Amino acid sequence: MSLTQHARGLVDRAIANNQWRQRRCFNLIPSENTPSLLVKMLEISDPAGRYAEHRTMKGKEIYFYQGIDFIREIEEECRAQICAYFDCSRAELRTISGQMANEVVFKAMTNFVNRGRGDDQPWRRLRAVMNNDLTLGGHLSSQPMGALFNYVQRDENDKERVVNFPIRKDNLYRIDEAALAEMLPDVRPELIIFGKSMFLYPEPVAMVAEMIKDWEPRPVVMYDMAHVLGLYGAFQEPLAEGADVVTGSTHKTFFGPQRGLVATTIQKGSPFSKLWIDIKSRAFPGSTSNHHLGTLLALLMATYEMNAFKDEYQQQVRKNAKAWARALVDAGLDVQGDPADGYTETHQVLIRVSSHGRGDEIARRLEENNLVCNYQALPDDETFLEASGLRTGVQEMTRFGMQEEDFGPLAQLFADCVQSEREVAEEVARYRAKFPTMRYCVPSEQAAEMAARVLVSVLPSDDYARAFADNLAKLV
Repeated sequence: MSLTQHARGLVDRAIANNQWRQRRCFNLIPSENTPSLLVKMLEISDPAGRYAEHRTMKGKEIYFYQGIDFIREIEEECRAQICAYFDCSRAELRTISGQMANEVVFKAMTNFVNRGRGDDQPWRRLRAVMNNDLTLGGHLSSQPMGALFNYVQRDENDKERVVNFPIRKDNLYRIDEAALAEMLPDVRPELIIFGKSMFLYPEPVAMVAEMIKDWEPRPVVMYDMAHVLGLYGAFQEPLAEGADVVTGSTHKTFFGPQRGLVATTIQKGSPFSKLWIDIKSRAFPGSTSNHHLGTLLALLMATYEMNAFKDEYQQQVRKNAKAWARALVDAGLDVQGDPADGYTETHQVLIRVSSHGRGDEIARRLEENNLVCNYQALPDDETFLEASGLRTGVQEMTRFGMQEEDFGPLAQLFADCVQSEREVAEEVARYRAKFPTMRYCVPSEQAAEMAARVLVSVLPSDDYARAFADNLAKLV
């Protein structure tokens, strides 16, 4: 098979997948989003193939490549836009995933606690860490089996000294604040990690920050906001509540592309000022060389969008999530969470489906009917291999213009597929066609004009540009 044949086959498969996921499916996976046209187009611009390594040396930012003036300006502007979004003083943007952002903080913490040790003192790991249990919704990247691997001391049983937050018996999706208050002085963690991947309710950041404010040394409070980064402020504002560091990925509830970041309110002269130095050095040269400059350019565009539409988008996401939960209950499904709270305070809605079959089998059946979500082990499940739940999110379909009332018909189709195994694929595709236009971004006509200019600018010659224009005219 020739190169052209290989290429044509791959392109045809990619087009089929694009049309399915973008035009026929309801994408309900809570850790995904569709970037806008301009975010996608900027991602393929010239910086996608370039390097711009840099680090702070003797108070100056030193770059090790030429031809980077443009991307340096972009990175500085993006940092300013991100800091405006979080209302914070500093941000590190060179991590290329949320998991890497977490690992950068863990590496930095290990270096930070070893600063000032004497020559006769061995290098040590973190003495104790508190986090959310993986089986109770905690994020993999904050676990010893994930990015926390090898950064925590082991006890006499050779287990990492990682202590999970206690959970309320009447609501397995909330931390038991009274029990946590009793535990904290005994555990004396050096690092407290809030944040989840199965995420319905706020974390008790302010309570913990108040409890530990006079401890010497005081623990570092970190909040992994990967799943709720795009809801910062409307859902929870951890930096204002006392968290020292926020990490996250930029493509779940945020508007994409796929990258990571670390944000902080740590200032010069604070007890943790050298921790920020360690975070920067672990981002580069510690974890990245090329920090994916094409997606950095796209991140600036996405942050423009988020800052322009933050309030409107966040409010609609949360209203839609509650509407989706209520509609699923009305359709006869077992939605998790507290009905008094509308079942959720985020973009996520969790559904127990064990009375209808295994979670993985039901998730596959839904996918075959153009309803894409993921199966999920709920807090009382013994193993992820026997997951009794489904995890759904409304953020992506909110971007495509869905309002509260639109989730009723979708919930009935979803419930029919789960409860009676009814084939609903074509009905779902027809209903999906009612929501073709992305919102909370530059309007389509202006975006298309700008995207066309970007595309023409990256084509390698005028011959490509003319051929592209001719083919596009035929397709349209």
